[in-house]
Amino acid sequence: MPSDPLSRAGENPLSTPGRLGQPPRRSRTSAVEVRRSARRRRTVSAYREGDRTVVLIPARMSQAEEERWVTVMLDRLAAQESRRMLGDSELAERAGRLSAQYLDGRARPRTVRWVTNQNTRWGSCTPAEGSIRLSHRLQGMPGYVTDYVLLHELAHLLVPGHGADFWRLLEAYPRTERARGYLEGVVAAGRLPHLTGDPDA
Repeated sequence: MPSDPLSRAGENPLSTPGRLGQPPRRSRTSAVEVRRSARRRRTVSAYREGDRTVVLIPARMSQAEEERWVTVMLDRLAAQESRRMLGDSELAERAGRLSAQYLDGRARPRTVRWVTNQNTRWGSCTPAEGSIRLSHRLQGMPGYVTDYVLLHELAHLLVPGHGADFWRLLEAYPRTERARGYLEGVVAAGRLPHLTGDPDA
């Protein structure tokens, strides 16, 4: 049985083909409503409306442009939301909402908090204590990434391993694949050699 895909940020076996712990591929989309307006000429905007994200675009935009702008606006909204840094109490509230929305409220952690001593893990869970810890390195990442890590650890309160039952719990979350890809990109970027003499390195 492999280690938790979120437990080793330096190794991160999240997308290695054929590895145990790989969730089944699926094509689910988040709740996004695109509204076209004939009065809009160039501007695109987006906002949250309950559980949905509304993206406003010009009516003449092509389907390909629409898809590109939806992605851009979702990322912008997520970045804005994540910049409002969550404290431990807000993190616990977020975990409660995620549990209610995706796990029927069955995952009930006793504590949820940020920690600064997890440099090779994105998150960890101790089911016997009902405790969840998230690495401070997630702060500043898009909100959907933090939500995925939280949900991943919440699922471990119900199922300890990474078998089919575990991944079934995460199937309801529509941005699992995207969040995993984001974390893989962060790990890959950390392995890139810094160029000597590069002032931005």
